[in-house]
Amino acid sequence: MCTRNTPSLTLTRQALRDAMTRSDWDTEAIFNAELALCELIVNAWRHGDTPAPVVWFSIRDRTLRVTVSDESDALPRLRTSSDLAETGRGLQLVEGLTHRWGVDPQKRGKTTWYELDFLA
Repeated sequence: MCTRNTPSLTLTRQALRDAMTRSDWDTEAIFNAELALCELIVNAWRHGDTPAPVVWFSIRDRTLRVTVSDESDALPRLRTSSDLAETGRGLQLVEGLTHRWGVDPQKRGKTTWYELDFLA
């Protein structure tokens, strides 16, 4: 199963939730996947200079893979934010919610991705 989408954040989250529900993922995994998705889309809007990032997700061999592509060549990096900072924790959140994440530079821009494994 795979879907390619340009966000509306709400519609993309719903499509992800529906696909995971049909594949019998538990509610915690669905929540984590949705939150990580939101972080990557918002990062693409804010830092990727891309009003409509391309979102793709698939569930294969009991692994969910979500990708968000934007037009910026600047690669995201984990930052350490002060306790009072209002931003800068998005990738820490993605790292904590998922099993793996990374960034693949593209000819134009980049694709940031994460994976979740189905845990029975």
